[in-house]
Amino acid sequence: MISTLILALGLVFVIEGLVYALAPWLVEDLLEHMRNMPLDTRRRLGLLAVACGVLLVWIARNLGA
Repeated sequence: MISTLILALGLVFVIEGLVYALAPWLVEDLLEHMRNMPLDTRRRLGLLAVACGVLLVWIARNLGA
């Protein structure tokens, strides 16, 4: 279980790092759009991201990861 968590966190860092390294202006644009979004919409997006993450972890665990 711990190794899976470490693997998942490592993959998050790799993907986040690639975004910041290859397209930092994209991050700035995204943050600007997020600032203009209502708080409730941002909260719903966050909950949707959590639900997608849980679903992906569940699928990976059932496939033998």
